[in-house]
Amino acid sequence: MIYRVAGQGPPVVLIHGMLNSSRHWQAVAEALADHYTVIAPDLIGHGDSATPRGDYSLGAHAASIRDLLSVLGIERASIVGHSLGGGVAMQFFYQFPQRVERLVLISSGGLGYEVSPMLRTAALPAVSVLLAGAAHSRVLAALWDVGARLRRRGFRHGIYVQALARALRPLEQPGAREAFLQTLRAVIDIHGQRVGASDRLYLLESMPTLIVWGERDNTIPLVHGSRAHEAIPHSHFHTLPQAAHFPHLEDPEGLARVLLDFLRATSPGRIDDADWGAVLSKRSLRKRRATGAAA
Repeated sequence: MIYRVAGQGPPVVLIHGMLNSSRHWQAVAEALADHYTVIAPDLIGHGDSATPRGDYSLGAHAASIRDLLSVLGIERASIVGHSLGGGVAMQFFYQFPQRVERLVLISSGGLGYEVSPMLRTAALPAVSVLLAGAAHSRVLAALWDVGARLRRRGFRHGIYVQALARALRPLEQPGAREAFLQTLRAVIDIHGQRVGASDRLYLLESMPTLIVWGERDNTIPLVHGSRAHEAIPHSHFHTLPQAAHFPHLEDPEGLARVLLDFLRATSPGRIDDADWGAVLSKRSLRKRRATGAAA
């Protein structure tokens, strides 16, 4: 796994989403690095990391983050995840709660079924052939030029055309396309998101949690964030009016400001093995009560 590190101070891990990489965190990482050690990995199959045949599930990505922190000698950290990275961050907390000090979910997956039609379509079996054509260098260059011309003429759609070209650019290589499709199909099918954490959100009741969403997000609905905020006791919720699905690219200054405020205002959470056992026992008790009430 390739990773980038900047700054000094308490560790903060930035986990990117699909079709992104650690490089996309640059502006946010630079803002945090004055006060924190920022670790931004390229998930397996993304960015400069390898694209092996293997497991691209949320659990596998979470285990890779755990292994990276172990190599770096970091026992506990604040975990920040965007989109797919939000799902990885939640899975990391569920698998390794003792290693989490805070959790930040940015336009996160795993909080509801709804997702954009484009992503649902991309999960179809026949898409791999179409993706190879769409990710050709000449097609990408043409898309970028079309977007630039539209923007010069004052059409906002040019931003979205260029965003599409930027998203497809990492898929020029066959290995990257296969890794993307395996990652996508692990969490999304034609009906929407396949993996959800909604029934486990209350486990975060003792963990400082921040949810951030772009108000113009058309990929994952804003309502997913507001519902998660209601379900997670003591959580913080913030929206960014200028951002859509990629706040770290569309409003990095605003996102960095929100992150810094949250990190400074909250004390690190700490869950030990004995504490986690008590939390899970409480979960089982709630299930029994719910079953009894239904009967």
